[in-house]
Amino acid sequence: MVLEHAVQSVKPGQDDDFVAAFAQAKAIIAAVPGFVGLTLSKCLERDTTYLLPVEWSRLEDHTVGFRESAEYEQWRQMLHHFYEPFPTVEHYE
Repeated sequence: MVLEHAVQSVKPGQDDDFVAAFAQAKAIIAAVPGFVGLTLSKCLERDTTYLLPVEWSRLEDHTVGFRESAEYEQWRQMLHHFYEPFPTVEHYE
């Protein structure tokens, strides 16, 4: 099992739109082979910051299977315009 860890800073004033878009985008990532689960948590100290840990069966399920897929393009179009700066993504085992 691999844990993808992303700290996401959302542009001020766009939290509600981000959360709504994420609720829709969640179905996209959930359909990718090797996806195990995720949670999205809002930071208590920084109200425009979210923690997104995603569980994958293998590292390649994320880095190749998802990131090189048409599904990732949909995910990107739905969510990436909310971030400032773009999240740092790291993987843990």
